Amino acid sequence: MVIYNINYDNFIQQAIWFALGFLVIIVFSQVDWRPLVIHRGIIFSVYLVSIALLIATFFFAPIIRGTRSWLVFGSIQFQTSELAKLALIILLSYYFAQRHVVIGHWQNLLIPLFYFLVPFSLILIQPDMGSALVLFSLFLGYLLISGIHRRHLIWGVLLIALILVVSWQVVLQDYQKERVIGLFNPDYDPLGINYNTIQSKIAIGSGGWFGKGLGQGTQVQLGFLPEAATDFIFAALTEEWGLIGALLLIAVFSLLIWRIIKIGFLAESNFFKLICLGTAIVFLIHFLFNIGSNVGLLPVIGMPLPLFSYGGSSLLTNAMLIGIIQSIVVRFSF
Repeated sequence: MVIYNINYDNFIQQAIWFALGFLVIIVFSQVDWRPLVIHRGIIFSVYLVSIALLIATFFFAPIIRGTRSWLVFGSIQFQTSELAKLALIILLSYYFAQRHVVIGHWQNLLIPLFYFLVPFSLILIQPDMGSALVLFSLFLGYLLISGIHRRHLIWGVLLIALILVVSWQVVLQDYQKERVIGLFNPDYDPLGINYNTIQSKIAIGSGGWFGKGLGQGTQVQLGFLPEAATDFIFAALTEEWGLIGALLLIAVFSLLIWRIIKIGFLAESNFFKLICLGTAIVFLIHFLFNIGSNVGLLPVIGMPLPLFSYGGSSLLTNAMLIGIIQSIVVRFSF
């Protein structure tokens, strides 16, 4: 067995973030969030703070990996789009819970469209396609369960399609366009745009049934697999833990998402039902795109695997959502 020199700095930092995340879950689960339904000022304050941070990111954030997505405070990097996801879930849940009876009128769709477009546009110009896609999925998910008229939904889809076309022409960088092109042509630029995906497939395929063992993955430990701790964490895990480890991970995430949806169905408040819906959408989109990009079925757009990829911003945001949902379990009859 080859012994590789493993850098434990990331492990120690992530262990600290996990400890903070666990503390956040405990604290948030003990808070009674039901008054939020009548204290809309708090909800809008969280939303406005998230918008202010996105604006600050545009002006003051350094360029890291081709995007302005992180505000840097000394040795700490905070990805402001993560708070925007939380804020939009809470705000859209509040709005649709209050207006679900009259949401069929098109005038009532302009307000949530505005709520969505502001952070979506600010994130799109960073450009952070992964987070923008999550916000788009959130908005679409809320529309689909709101009782919207079919013709309004069609107009909405056409509008979003127009936004995507404009984004392709104006917002997306050349390398981002090439990632989409590379998805449909796996042999295109194997040493460039498709290099990451090819190395990811090699890592996954070499893992076999039981993997090479913790710290023994050659693609990971020798640096052939880029971003092994974040965007390609699934490939890194599969190389070292094998197909069995990958299936176990998929099963655990599936159980988590199913549990969140079940809690949403059983919750007595429409507001908390929608909180669970938004959380399930965020987890599911991250889950599908991270794994899909690792196996070459979806473009690489920098989507972390929730609760697993390295990074504190995503972990703490997900911990807040889980804490709120756990609070629902504690305070409602199940």
